[in-house]
Amino acid sequence: MAHGAVFYLLILVSNSLLITLIHRDTRLHTPMYFFISVLSMLDMCYTTTTVPQMLAHILSKKRAISFARCVAQMYIFLFCGITEYWLFTIMSLDRYVAICHPLWYKVIMSPWVCLLMVGICAVYGVVGGLCFTFFAMRLSYCGLNEIDHYFCEVPAVLKLACADTSLNDLVDFITGFNVIVVPLSLIVLVYVNIFATIMKIRSAKGRIKAFSTCTSHITVFTMFAIPCIITYMSPGSDSLSVARKWPFSTTLPQPS
Repeated sequence: MAHGAVFYLLILVSNSLLITLIHRDTRLHTPMYFFISVLSMLDMCYTTTTVPQMLAHILSKKRAISFARCVAQMYIFLFCGITEYWLFTIMSLDRYVAICHPLWYKVIMSPWVCLLMVGICAVYGVVGGLCFTFFAMRLSYCGLNEIDHYFCEVPAVLKLACADTSLNDLVDFITGFNVIVVPLSLIVLVYVNIFATIMKIRSAKGRIKAFSTCTSHITVFTMFAIPCIITYMSPGSDSLSVARKWPFSTTLPQPS
């Protein structure tokens, strides 16, 4: 409990300090740091969606959540996750313009273009979150309604359904393809072009400097993408068969 609370506070404090620093230091008023500040806000929202409820369950031993809160938790978690996933794609495009077209960087990555890109990411988050949540909540649920997970995540909730979930599996796969595989493919395509450009740089120091601006983004995105693909591209599997470390009961619709 104490460790979870400490880590949660560290996430909030560190991201808040990063956002404040970017806002106050005019030298950091660039597209890259703007996207990083948006990413920090999403991280705080992403974490706040699940961790406080989990800590409350551990503290009170009353592991129950209402239907409305379960749906809200599911949707906000998906919205933040999908938006963050597409934001990584936008950040790769930012690196592409900075490395491959440096003279046009300020013209192409204008403030309005950056805001538009973030808005597109948010739209994907809204639509993708609605698709996952709507088709999960249209099913009938029965039994003890005890989720074998520490928060209301789609694959864990679907395991409680009394109805056929094949349509959900299909919708989740199609939605997951559009919000996970498509941006992943775009990122791979972008970095192929980036690396091709970097290899044309004659200076070894210049190549290392260009590579260094991409490695952190690639590392973080890879760590974020792999669990998403495993979880949401195969929701009918046992990939989320988590040990009952923090189980809780949730009120879900009963079959008519």
